[in-house]
Amino acid sequence: MEIWMIIVIVVCVIGIFVSFFIGMNARKSFFEKHIGSAEEEAIKIVQQAQNKADDIIKQANADKKEIILEGKEEIHRQRQKNDKELSDRQKDIRRQENRLQQKEETIDKKIANLEKREENFIQKNQQLDEQFKETEKIKEEQLKKLQEISGLTLEQAKEYLLTRLDEELVYEKSVRIIEAEQKIKEEADAKAQKILVLAMQKCAAEQVCEATISVVQLPNDEMKGRIIGREGRNIRAIESNTGVDLIIDDTPETITLSCFDPVRREIARIAMERLIADGRIHPAKIEEMVEKARNDVELNMKKEGERAVLQVGVAGMHPELIKILGRLMFRTSYGQNVLNHSVEVAHLSGAIAAELGVSVKLAKRAGLLHDIGKALDYEVDGSHIDIGVELAKKYKENNVVVHAIHSHHGDVEAESVIDYIVQSADAISAARPGARKENLENYIKRLKDLEELASSFEGVERSFAIQAGREIRVMVRPDAVKDEKMIPLAREICKKIESDLEYPGQVKVNIIRENRAIEYAR
Repeated sequence: MEIWMIIVIVVCVIGIFVSFFIGMNARKSFFEKHIGSAEEEAIKIVQQAQNKADDIIKQANADKKEIILEGKEEIHRQRQKNDKELSDRQKDIRRQENRLQQKEETIDKKIANLEKREENFIQKNQQLDEQFKETEKIKEEQLKKLQEISGLTLEQAKEYLLTRLDEELVYEKSVRIIEAEQKIKEEADAKAQKILVLAMQKCAAEQVCEATISVVQLPNDEMKGRIIGREGRNIRAIESNTGVDLIIDDTPETITLSCFDPVRREIARIAMERLIADGRIHPAKIEEMVEKARNDVELNMKKEGERAVLQVGVAGMHPELIKILGRLMFRTSYGQNVLNHSVEVAHLSGAIAAELGVSVKLAKRAGLLHDIGKALDYEVDGSHIDIGVELAKKYKENNVVVHAIHSHHGDVEAESVIDYIVQSADAISAARPGARKENLENYIKRLKDLEELASSFEGVERSFAIQAGREIRVMVRPDAVKDEKMIPLAREICKKIESDLEYPGQVKVNIIRENRAIEYAR
């Protein structure tokens, strides 16, 4: 069995080898057949490529010949064009040479003419020199004759002429100064009046004055005895707690509170009114009412300061400065409430600043704070201007505002437009009718001092203060004061008034000089 298996395997192997050799021979004959046909195809393709390459070479040779012919023609055309341009340029050069030659001939002619003129000029110059020498001789002879006739030397004659010239120049300068000042004054007055009228129209304020004492009304005269108390203990308690003087006289149903500090006077007034309304008047109640009144006044001052700031439209002010500003509600100047005056000045300053084109906010701020020092001038030493400057610096106000406070009464020179605006607004607010009241004796003394000052100048005959002291008319002697000296005299009087006197607003100095001829017919 195993032998048959071996025989079968051997036979299968032999069959596989025989099949392999038969397949190899078949593939070999197939490949040889296809290789022969591929070689023939390749020979055909090579032959076609060779034919196409020959055609391309022929076409390239033909194109080359054509391009060479075109290039030769282009070179010929360019050469003809260049020859023509060269010919044209040569013609232009020849024309320019002809023009230059003509110009040279013309220049030669002009040079010849100039040489002739120069010779003539030299001759004329020599003649003029000779004439000048003759003129100098004649001038010297005439000067000698003039000196003999006038009896003056040359230096004396010069001095005489210069003196006359100085006198004429003084008169001429005075005339021109008068004309210029008149023109400037007319223009400035017209514009200033327009600005001030517009500012005043925007600020309508009451024309009233406030009293500087406080009066408390009583329900009956018996209340006076209760206020005085047993052996005067109530009145002493009131005076010691408030710091005011109670004046109880024969005036029916009224008592008067007197104190240099308006805040204390207001505290005492409120406390008295509440004590009278309550009816229980004794030292403990008095102390309680005074303390409540003090707190109410402090709160009221703060509210008034805030109201003023809000009314004017000023923002960013320090709270302590607002509180101090509210104290001005209880401060008066010549009977005018200072807080109302400050608000009015702020509105006027803003209106003027708007017309002049400067910062309205800064002008209002300076106007509102210009009298801030009056809130503390009863408590702190120094003028209200110095106190106001210190307060403004302490609370970091703008330097322009500080200087406006410092200069609003002329203590220092004004530096900015804001300074002048605050001065003008302050004068307008204080000078309007009914705003302030002045003591008659002070008023008369001020007018008298003004007249005496003007009369102290040399050449002044009489002087009269008119318009409530806002104008001084000065009569001068014609023989002592000439026309050309009137303007310098007016300026000297103005400077003396500014340095020696205190006055509201401005003072007009009017100098009058006149000649009178009097004769009698008999």
